[in-house]
Amino acid sequence: MKLPVTGFSKKNKDQKIDWILDTHFDSGTVKEILLSYHNSDPELEKRHSEFAENTISNFYLPFGVAPNFLINKKWYTLPMVIEESSVIAAASNAAKFWAQRGGFSAQVLATEKVGQVHFMFNGTFDRLHSFFEFSKAQLYTAIEPLTANMRKRGGGVTTIELRDKSEELSGYYQLHCTFETADAMGANFINSCLEKLGLTLIDLAKEYSDFTTVEKDIEVVMNILSNYVPNCRARAEVSCPISDLPTSQNLSPRAYAEKFVRAVRIAEIEPYRAVTHNKGIMNGIDALVIATGNDFRAVEAGVHAYASKNGRYTSLSKALIQDNNLVFSLEIPLALGTVGGLTKLHPLATFSLQLLGNPNAEELMEIVAVAGLAQNFAAVNSLITTGIQQGHMKMHLLNILNQLNATEQEKKHLIDYFRTHTVSYSEVTAQLSELRTYKR
Repeated sequence: MKLPVTGFSKKNKDQKIDWILDTHFDSGTVKEILLSYHNSDPELEKRHSEFAENTISNFYLPFGVAPNFLINKKWYTLPMVIEESSVIAAASNAAKFWAQRGGFSAQVLATEKVGQVHFMFNGTFDRLHSFFEFSKAQLYTAIEPLTANMRKRGGGVTTIELRDKSEELSGYYQLHCTFETADAMGANFINSCLEKLGLTLIDLAKEYSDFTTVEKDIEVVMNILSNYVPNCRARAEVSCPISDLPTSQNLSPRAYAEKFVRAVRIAEIEPYRAVTHNKGIMNGIDALVIATGNDFRAVEAGVHAYASKNGRYTSLSKALIQDNNLVFSLEIPLALGTVGGLTKLHPLATFSLQLLGNPNAEELMEIVAVAGLAQNFAAVNSLITTGIQQGHMKMHLLNILNQLNATEQEKKHLIDYFRTHTVSYSEVTAQLSELRTYKR
């Protein structure tokens, strides 16, 4: 193996591919696979290649849509990018179910984002606090050139607070800053402000006459936004009279509602269940976040931290019976943007936002929260009635048939067969083998 390699990033795409083949593969078909996923439009291929470093090809995922979402009395078709079978079908079915019962309501509860300057100080907190109060106005002044445009759009830095973390780590303190970023997700804006604050903090400390020589030597460890945004949240909710719920799997509407509430309650108290419960929520959220060019990794990290905010990992959704109504809701932190990032660079991200009616960031937060609630309803509904595998495996059937290189005629026959039979990999394999034997 020809490792390590130097100057790899300076190679063009063809040279990178050739090096990969020479170093890691014997088969020439690998290059054909990589090239087959290049965009036929040279300009788009160049644009996609510049999203990340050392690009050798594109990794495609299915881009689907889930219609019939009635959110705050307005109809939506949701774009979803996901490779998992049954997710989009489940979201669409849930949307249709609740559209017939008044639809989803959603609201943004807060939009505050957070960033921190992490630094070390050799002195007491009281001494540091006096310096901070003396210097606070100058900290705000230092970042005015960076915040001017954001302030015009209604955003900016809202607070700069000194926090004492020295009990957890000797000498460690923070500038804990909050931001409003309008329709931008705001990561670059926040990080630029924080870096300027960090540099300004060092300079002001050196000039502060009441500090000793040791105290003047503030060390900034790092300046970085937080993806934990508990004060940037959206809430989605559905409700209907229990009498409007369907009779399902020998369950009366009342029994269905009670079983549904118990299922969600189990996810509240049992972390092993809560993780999978919340994963189902994220099936809908991630698919929509990716489609709109937002950062699903940041959303995931913030969501799971929020699920643990009380010291134990728990369900993000809640269900209860109230005044003979089933009420099902979700409250979730979401830092999203409709400008900047990939929203204008990736044509399908632009299309996704157009499909949603070009929402602002708060409207997108509401739509994404609804996607998570719809997905969660579909999963819990399946779990308490038919079981999760019946619907999932039927949707997964095509994947299995493609893995087994089934012909179109074989697919048609076996799809029909499994309408009334349980899908499993072994059973699909057996039926395909039997079909092929019979055809001989």
